[in-house]
Amino acid sequence: MRKLLLPKRCGSAIPLAMLTIVLLLATGVALLSVGLNSRVYAMRTASDIAARCAADAGLTIALHEMNEKLQVKPWDDSILPQASDVNLPYSDGVCSYTVTGDLCSGYTVLSVGKHDQSKRFVRATIGLQGVFEHAILTRNTLILKSGTSVDGYNSQDPLDTDADADIGTQSTLPSSIVLNTGVTVDGDIIVGAGANPDTVIKNLGATTGGQYAGTANDPLPQILAPTGLFDRHTDISVQGQTAVLTPAGNGQYSQIVLKQGAVPAMLEISGGDVVLHITGDIQLGQSCQIIVKDGSTLTLYVDGNIHCRESSGINPDQPTRDARILQVYATGEGTQLFDLKAKSQWTGVVYAPNANVNLYAGADAYGAIVANAFEFKTGGNYHYDEALRQVQVDDEGVRFVVMRWQEGILE
Repeated sequence: MRKLLLPKRCGSAIPLAMLTIVLLLATGVALLSVGLNSRVYAMRTASDIAARCAADAGLTIALHEMNEKLQVKPWDDSILPQASDVNLPYSDGVCSYTVTGDLCSGYTVLSVGKHDQSKRFVRATIGLQGVFEHAILTRNTLILKSGTSVDGYNSQDPLDTDADADIGTQSTLPSSIVLNTGVTVDGDIIVGAGANPDTVIKNLGATTGGQYAGTANDPLPQILAPTGLFDRHTDISVQGQTAVLTPAGNGQYSQIVLKQGAVPAMLEISGGDVVLHITGDIQLGQSCQIIVKDGSTLTLYVDGNIHCRESSGINPDQPTRDARILQVYATGEGTQLFDLKAKSQWTGVVYAPNANVNLYAGADAYGAIVANAFEFKTGGNYHYDEALRQVQVDDEGVRFVVMRWQEGILE
């Protein structure tokens, strides 16, 4: 029987094994390269983020220093904040910042952040902002009666017919804003940061603009009475007659009391800008009035409460739409009560973030309100003066804020 002779073949196991090894090595090198590149990219990204955070920190520091300068009167911008290579706590990043400009042209902050080899910059335009950015702003409740209309105007520019009148609360609690039937708000409604507008706003049939939650609550700084006012060591008390108060009577008084006698008591503010610090209460008896004469203004810093009885009020002598004619600031400790009335038109601003404010007006109301809680008792027309947004460095509660900004990579 013949034996079959099988042909001899060259072995292929070794080349296949070598090929597999080469492929695995190539794959491993590729994966290692991808991992290394990813790691490098992650480190660069983290460094870029840290540099950007350092630049933001520099902007925040510069803004804080500008606001600290505002506390020193009179304003002096001959030396503006600047610093180089400021070490930041809990970070390996450093920042450098400079502020340039003046009141006329505006101020610009350039902040550069550095971390390892990364450099980022933030350039921001900052400007002044006052405490009356809204028609009505409260910490807690805001109630508008049926038929109330809220809109805006500009007392410094009669041709400006596109003034919005935003209202809002910083509260996040349900029904903090109550809008009764027929209320019209020609502007937006803002509620506390992170809150649900549908929950915070109780809309019983109002027409409004947009409704949304704020990204952050506006700071409501504590206002203090001017320290330079002369202490009169007395009160202002008038009964059954008319008294006149001029700028010569500016100062600190214990209280204002107007009482009805044979005729209602009247206190006329005349001759210019009258500034009073009342350490106690203001009490207006029935039909008594504080009247701000044409060409004059009244600024009240009140530590106590304000009580206006039936038919009494604080009014301008002549109808005016300039809300700065009357300025009322709550300067007391704890919760205050401002029960304000006007026999005819109400014109003025009230800044009382720790006070509960009620406003009764015999006619339209013009100005702006900041309060802990606010109720427009009589309903009617409430007009916000957009000119209040045009502020000066000496205005109460004014601060620098970022108006515009841009960021980039510094080569």
